[in-house]
Amino acid sequence: MALWRAYQRALAAHPWKVQVLTAGSLMGLGDIISQQLVERRGLQEHQRGRTLTMMFLGCGFVGPVVGGWYKVLDRFIPGTTKVDALKKMMLDQGGFAPCFLGCFLPLVGALNGLSAKDNWAKLQRDYPDALITNYYLWPAVQLANFYLVPLHYREDPASTTLVSIPPGLCL
Repeated sequence: MALWRAYQRALAAHPWKVQVLTAGSLMGLGDIISQQLVERRGLQEHQRGRTLTMMFLGCGFVGPVVGGWYKVLDRFIPGTTKVDALKKMMLDQGGFAPCFLGCFLPLVGALNGLSAKDNWAKLQRDYPDALITNYYLWPAVQLANFYLVPLHYREDPASTTLVSIPPGLCL
């Protein structure tokens, strides 16, 4: 409980910084889970650079973009009723998620050294499957997120992207 209270104090004092750092931490944790539990790499074969890339993406892209999106979405559709949560989820998954994924995948490719041509080909190949995979999980998660979680606690569900996208699709 002391750790939770410390997190709440930090979040109240520095909301943007804490959300960005939390997104980076969750992206790193998501990659560790993916490599160890899904891909079963073991500690010797763990790709530390990949985990650091995911943490960097969480802090530098996912946290700021999604944190900003949640604020815009809450201003556009104020309220916390079930209908409000459903509207938010529909706009999030129908509008934001496809655009976000279309930016996230090429950014990962660029950080992994793909040429513009190879990155474009990878995006064309992987985007449809990644978006379909997104729709298996995130609408329900986002519905709960928008209904149950106050705005200042919302973290980016996409921060566990590597858990929801089949291994190898992004990296």
